[in-house]
Amino acid sequence: MGSLSLVPHPDFPSAAVSSVSVDAGRRVDGTLALRFRVEGNLDGVNWPEIGGPVEHTDGLWKHTCFEAFVHSVDELRYFEFNFTTSLQWAVYQFDSYRVGMRKLENVETWGTGQPGLGKANANFLVPVLAAMCECRLGLSAVIEEIDGTKSYWALAHAPGPPDFHNRDCFIATLPAPDAP
Repeated sequence: MGSLSLVPHPDFPSAAVSSVSVDAGRRVDGTLALRFRVEGNLDGVNWPEIGGPVEHTDGLWKHTCFEAFVHSVDELRYFEFNFTTSLQWAVYQFDSYRVGMRKLENVETWGTGQPGLGKANANFLVPVLAAMCECRLGLSAVIEEIDGTKSYWALAHAPGPPDFHNRDCFIATLPAPDAP
């Protein structure tokens, strides 16, 4: 897939962050590998504190976090993955648009991440639960600044307020593992 640029929601620009991009691709085992890069005045970003438990944590989207939405092209069902640079994570399955949400706690994820000078990198491996098929992706980030202001970044935004669950935001295609 390569490098993808996220765009801020027009109603929620960021004073601190100048760009967010994601390197995305499928590994041989079907896993989705993501590397989020944030650039700008990173001292102005409220980064999650490192050192808490690395476990499923609800509500990550309320602060700085990175997200991936994945669905098979033939299904209404989709998965939401939330990650932070503190390595906390959350995985949810939905039957259809915001319906039938279930927390999936026995999903193995892996991440590394930490803000750096001028740039923050966060790497995540996402088990694509429909690993053998072509999938559509929505990639997004919530960036909270020190003053509490939030910006919402995505591959694309649907009209209206930020809504990363909207299929209009799922514009990247993750080919099936054996597809060219």
